[in-house]
Amino acid sequence: MIEEWFKKHDIQEVEALIPDIAGMARGKFLATKRYLEDQSIRIGMALFTQAINGQYGEIADRINPADADMQAIPDLNTMRLIPWARYPTAQLIHDCYHFDGAPVKIAPRQVLKRVVELYDRRGWQPVIGPEIEFYLLKPNPDPNLPLEPPVGRSGRQGSTRSAFSIEDFNEYEEVIEQVYEFAEEQGIDPDIYTHEDGIAQIEINLVHGDALELADQVFLFKRTAREAAFKHDLYATFMAKPHQDQPGSSMHLHHSVIDKKTGRNLFAGADSKPDKMLMHYIAGLQKYMPAAMPLFAPNVNSYRRIVRYQSSPVNTHWGFDNRTASLRVPVASPENTRVENRTPSADVNPYLAIAASLAAGYLGIEEELEPTKPIKGDAQERAITLPRDLYSALKLMRRSRPLARLLGEEFIQVYGSVKELEYEAFFQVISSWERRHLLLNV
Repeated sequence: MIEEWFKKHDIQEVEALIPDIAGMARGKFLATKRYLEDQSIRIGMALFTQAINGQYGEIADRINPADADMQAIPDLNTMRLIPWARYPTAQLIHDCYHFDGAPVKIAPRQVLKRVVELYDRRGWQPVIGPEIEFYLLKPNPDPNLPLEPPVGRSGRQGSTRSAFSIEDFNEYEEVIEQVYEFAEEQGIDPDIYTHEDGIAQIEINLVHGDALELADQVFLFKRTAREAAFKHDLYATFMAKPHQDQPGSSMHLHHSVIDKKTGRNLFAGADSKPDKMLMHYIAGLQKYMPAAMPLFAPNVNSYRRIVRYQSSPVNTHWGFDNRTASLRVPVASPENTRVENRTPSADVNPYLAIAASLAAGYLGIEEELEPTKPIKGDAQERAITLPRDLYSALKLMRRSRPLARLLGEEFIQVYGSVKELEYEAFFQVISSWERRHLLLNV
């Protein structure tokens, strides 16, 4: 199969991709002939213990003291052309295994597979529909300078927020069309594009489907948007909060669960009312969301999004068709009954955010939890109960034994250590706010 596909597309080079802890693409480039000799690669397992700034903590030596390799084997369902490559190039996402055949438990794709398997054992299939937001930006080669909106086709730089604006969307028509073309060529299934509330902030909705497949699509879409923007001398960023005075960017997750035998949506009850299974699922998300925040808000910048009245959840309330709550049950037909988790930020690792959301809902079903009463009115006016910084969130995650049981003890240990390393590095940086207000005033 792979040989025929490579020959058909005259593939000259292969990108063997592995999603790392942050959701970045790591791996190796190989000539086609070399790749076909084995169709797998060897690579150091330490890549899963590397922080976003390139540093390794003590956890790397504890988890893998010999700095040993692992085997990365391609998932042929992920084989795609790279539309922005100069020469015909294939990309394949790889799963990681030890040489005895056991999966590498700290690999994000394996973490998601582990959670999906829990549903599969019960004859269920989780269905996921991601909505991803990102900003287009003027190029910013100097990280010490604030980010600026791009110049649109009118020759003017964006200056006003304009949710759902057709005209503002068309300002960036060329680059968005490039994103769409690149996505379509890779089999990424965009459903709807809209202009969001921020200046040059775009949202894409992916057609709902299998959890692992949608996580792959999000992983690939992020690369795609960045590459398309580069083609037009722009940046595309999935930072949770790139602008001080603009809304943050999210990755909302729509969830439902179907019976694999009958195809019935298990969240839909009689008389178009939600089933008790949906109520348990919502309750699980409410209970475990604070502990899962390092996976929903994985970076120090993510918590700048957790502020009132900025289109972002600040607590664990839920409601019917209520966008101010963390958990929203949209108006829908029985077969489309679902809950939307609005907490994850756009900078998440999609495999880990989806795994955490599915795990929290599963625990709610397993423990037969009951949710609070659905909130009416503005949930933003209620108390802020989600963690406001990465350090606090990591403490909650480490204390949650049920989440560790589902996601994996070793994974929680590695992930926590990597994120603590990032937090400590960030904490050493003195900000311009401190210099401005404290230098000569204290």
